[in-house]
Amino acid sequence: MAEQPRVTYGGQAVIEGVMIRGREFYSLAVRRPDGEIYHSHERLNTAFTGPIRRIPFLRGVLVLAETLILGLKALNRSATLASTDSSSGGGEEIPTWLLYLTLGVSLVLGVGIFFVLPLLAVRLVDPFIASDLVSNLVEGVLRLLILVAYIGGIGMMKDIRRVFAYHGAEHMAVHTYEAGLPLTVENVRKFDTPHPRCGTAFLLTVVLVSVVVFMFLGRPDMEWRILSRVLLIPVVAAISYEFIRFYGMHSNWRIARAMSLPGLWLQRLTTRQPEDDQIEVAITAMGAAVAADAGQSYVSPFQYASPSEAAPAEDAADADGAGMETSMEETSGQETSGEESSGEETEEGSAGESAPESDGAP
Repeated sequence: MAEQPRVTYGGQAVIEGVMIRGREFYSLAVRRPDGEIYHSHERLNTAFTGPIRRIPFLRGVLVLAETLILGLKALNRSATLASTDSSSGGGEEIPTWLLYLTLGVSLVLGVGIFFVLPLLAVRLVDPFIASDLVSNLVEGVLRLLILVAYIGGIGMMKDIRRVFAYHGAEHMAVHTYEAGLPLTVENVRKFDTPHPRCGTAFLLTVVLVSVVVFMFLGRPDMEWRILSRVLLIPVVAAISYEFIRFYGMHSNWRIARAMSLPGLWLQRLTTRQPEDDQIEVAITAMGAAVAADAGQSYVSPFQYASPSEAAPAEDAADADGAGMETSMEETSGQETSGEESSGEETEEGSAGESAPESDGAP
């Protein structure tokens, strides 16, 4: 069996691309309209890689914050890159203040839809429910139904289906790296799209854990019930992360495999089988992150003139980075994110030529 990598990598699908988070760096790879794969890497903020990252439960809250911040920045950058050719420059991105305003509005809507709405709905049937336990259980079931309906609904949109295909490519690339295989399209194709450390599995775990946590609160007045749902979100997220981390790090244990099954099933809605060109982007993001953590430069083996041309097979085999030495420090395996630091960013265009440094965006 191939030796397992010492660092656990996680990622996220973005618009026409993939973001990968490593031990000290994160990378971004995006397919531009002219077929070029843009890729860059940047050092993670030390606030998200420090000692707190190793403290149980506190690290779950930290990972959640990192996921929101870095994920939003990666999405913003990918949207700009995916709409401009390499000859047109980097394009104009959304201002930082507007990004954080968008994040705030999204959080309010998310909490309202997935935590407050089920509570208001169960209030209609509460007079007919004698048990506090049953009331909280019904609320949890409604929350789960809303989550599945939401994912299924957005999955019907053409653009979202394409993002879900990149999501699948990201998982398959991580699987390949964890198996110790060279990162080639052929090797990536050997793996399935679900992954036990996926953010979709995290969302499902949050729903299930919330049922247990809220069960102990009984049925106070509606104002207190709503307040408790909002204030306890970090607690629920922290507990959920520990579950995700457990069965992600012990996937060969029977109990861990059983625990991960619901999340893997739900990922059938959030992942799609990718095209080869999407796998190439995921390989580029993975290779760039691994190389950055190893202190090495990286040139994508898929930087050819047009999407129809084939990259040399021997170059693709050199892109894996699986043999690179990395430290024993563990990092989040979930779709994680983090705030950028003042570290240097490297961007490379076609044929591996270095592009000018950007203004600090991911």
